[in-house]
Amino acid sequence: MKFIVIGISDNPTPFFPPEVMEIIKSGKVFSGGKRHHEIVAPYLPADAQWIDITVPLDAVFEQYKLQFFNPSTLPSFNSSIVVFASGDPLFFGFANTIQRKMPEAEVVVYPTFNSLQLLAHRLLMPYHDMRIVSLTGRPWQEFDRALIERTPKMGVLTDKEHTPATIAQRMLDYGYTQYQMYVGEHLGNPDKEKVTTLSLDEATHHDFTQPNCLIISTPNSQLSTLTSQLPTPPFGIPDHSFTLLDGREKMITKMPIRLLTLQALDLPHHHTLWDIGFCTGSISIEARLQFPHLHIDAFEIRPECEAIIQENMRRFGAPGINIHMGDFCAVCCHVMTTDKTRPDAVFIGGHGGKLKEIMAKVVDVLADDGCIVMNSVIAPKVTTDSHQLWDEACAALGLRQEPPIRIQLNDNHPITILKCRK
Repeated sequence: MKFIVIGISDNPTPFFPPEVMEIIKSGKVFSGGKRHHEIVAPYLPADAQWIDITVPLDAVFEQYKLQFFNPSTLPSFNSSIVVFASGDPLFFGFANTIQRKMPEAEVVVYPTFNSLQLLAHRLLMPYHDMRIVSLTGRPWQEFDRALIERTPKMGVLTDKEHTPATIAQRMLDYGYTQYQMYVGEHLGNPDKEKVTTLSLDEATHHDFTQPNCLIISTPNSQLSTLTSQLPTPPFGIPDHSFTLLDGREKMITKMPIRLLTLQALDLPHHHTLWDIGFCTGSISIEARLQFPHLHIDAFEIRPECEAIIQENMRRFGAPGINIHMGDFCAVCCHVMTTDKTRPDAVFIGGHGGKLKEIMAKVVDVLADDGCIVMNSVIAPKVTTDSHQLWDEACAALGLRQEPPIRIQLNDNHPITILKCRK
């Protein structure tokens, strides 16, 4: 099994070197997107067979396998398939997909410049220091991470949902305003190619034709001062900076406790955090800013808290926290059905008297060796001993408890930080 993957630009009359032209002339089975087919059709043999690359890709690869293994074609089955792909097929490209889905296949690549290289060339902009983010069929996670990490120069691959306008609006919503946007449309096509430089606010009012890509950077004269423009978030956001639930200061995990809680969750070594009973969102937001690699799902039953966490996310520049409203025991099943990402760190900030039920639900989906953390407080008006409920739940569910941490802040009631592992 052999795939020969040829990279092309958006030029309607591409140039192929003699070696590649010989491969095309002698080929029998070809594949690529519909746009690729339109471009290369004049170069294909008269008897060429074409396989469109469309979703779902599993169906495309079944067609490939038939070309290689269909007994009705033996012994004259096709020994290779020629695939046309955009730019460099190894740059978020189809050659990577082939290697993932058919690792036993031989893959030969003939690349051309990818779209972000072409855009940098048009701008005469060095790109060796550019961070690449693909939003083509992907969620916002890595783009948000790049923003939170104060990346000074980003190359972004777009799609019909993640357009330059929606990207610019997201940046403005979360306070990342010190960037300029450069958009390239139909790069490589001499008739349609267009490069536009504009502010983020201007980009929100523009429509750009597909295909396009963009580079986001601070203005050249300000590259060296990015840190002063976008100061690193404090390690421990002051409590008074948050929008609170009904203005009640007691309805937030206090900053020192918050940081100890994050330490207990061991977030540098985990990937998916569930914050149950987020209230103001202080735990989720602090975790997002300090550990932007995390996938975070935040749960809350009180409907008024949805607007509060969204306001705090924008205030502190913390995009990408997935908010789930409603009773956790009902909502968590839906999250696992749609997302399929098993949590490996869980914080229980509120349980409404359903601690044992919540912990049982969590254990069902918790990754192996994942941890659960909860802060327990003993106060005169608290009728239920949450520490006792915790101990009983851990024993019933076979969870391994770690030594608790006890701390008291000023005149507040003592806090016990509880932790267990699956």
